[in-house]
Amino acid sequence: MLDENRRPFMIGVVVLAVVLIVIGGVVLFHGGGSETTLTVQSIPNDLTLKLDGHEIPANGEVKIKEGKHTLEGSRRGFQSYTQTFTSGSDRLSYKMFLYANSAEGREWAKNNPEQQREAEAEAGRRYDEVQARLKQKYPILSQLPYVGDGFQATYTKSKSDPTNPEAISIVIEVFGPQGRTKALQWINGYGWDIDTLDVIWTTGK
Repeated sequence: MLDENRRPFMIGVVVLAVVLIVIGGVVLFHGGGSETTLTVQSIPNDLTLKLDGHEIPANGEVKIKEGKHTLEGSRRGFQSYTQTFTSGSDRLSYKMFLYANSAEGREWAKNNPEQQREAEAEAGRRYDEVQARLKQKYPILSQLPYVGDGFQATYTKSKSDPTNPEAISIVIEVFGPQGRTKALQWINGYGWDIDTLDVIWTTGK
């Protein structure tokens, strides 16, 4: 009699355990945490877009977890592009615009003038943003290029960090024995610290 009374109880315990395991598995599979919405616009509109290595629609919305993510855009005839970003609780929007680097890509641009114009406008906007950040990071840029007494100063992509598009090296070409001294005086005169600048010294003829 006692065993018969315990049987429904044991069945209930087993069912509850199974439910808890299923729920736990779902939570584990989805990783827990909050979600936000990422809206993506791509040009070309038929490029292959991957989020954290998994292909997603090139245009539209996708739910993502909060945290660090990587977007990769690629298409034959175009330069691939990778962007890493960190999402929070706010909605995000991103434009994955690729630029032609072959005859096939240029032919696509010719046949899709509206998308090409939008991509060019976005390229201009991104360039302006990068230049603004560079000028804030490197105040010396406001004076370049500069021709001084015995030297000439310009800039180029960073020698020490060549893969970083927002890092630069200052190129100082000196003429004659006093060129280097005059260049250092020019730098110090603006209050810039030579030790914080990535300087490439060259000698002119």
